[in-house]
Amino acid sequence: MNEIRAVVIESDPLFRTGVAYTLNGEADIAVVGEGASASDAFRLAADLKPNVIVLDIGILGGGAEAVETLVAHCADVKILMLTSIVDDQQVCAAMQGGAWGYVLKGVSGPELVQSVRVIHRGERYVTPALAARLFAKPRNPAPRPEQTLFSSLTGREEQILTLLAEGLSNKEIGGRLEISEKTVKHYLTIILDKLNVRNRVQAALLAYNRSNLVGH
Repeated sequence: MNEIRAVVIESDPLFRTGVAYTLNGEADIAVVGEGASASDAFRLAADLKPNVIVLDIGILGGGAEAVETLVAHCADVKILMLTSIVDDQQVCAAMQGGAWGYVLKGVSGPELVQSVRVIHRGERYVTPALAARLFAKPRNPAPRPEQTLFSSLTGREEQILTLLAEGLSNKEIGGRLEISEKTVKHYLTIILDKLNVRNRVQAALLAYNRSNLVGH
């Protein structure tokens, strides 16, 4: 089993210790560094080459700004945002900036561990309660210009996007359509490009909102 090398960047030393303790309790995860600021994150990412960085959005130097710098200079590092702030726009902005996951500080130990494992294997993760809010049906949906983006999708791409919006993983989509997980990933790359979005969360949001508009 490949060990997941993690770095924890959190301004609160007591909370940081708790996160590190939880992750170190797993056989497949090792916390190789800890810090309290954006500068710590840059230094540890460069020196230790971790697989995952658990990053508090409220750190000195700015967590959101740190994400963009880390993504630009440490492309192989996957970032998990950890925060007490519940802000839908902030979640989307963090994911657009390059973060792979977003969890709240009230998250349980098992869910924190799961989120680290999920993003390490190349999938996005948003705390379920937060994801439910993001996918909630808008009260007064307005027509969106992005609708024309969907006209370029093939029938198969439409099928995959629909299942993605339902919350299925790549493996589950492959099983439903009887195609390989690798093929699903290939299609998703094309879909993200056609919809002009950076990740599966944004694509799913577009698809979900479109279904609401069609329902009206």
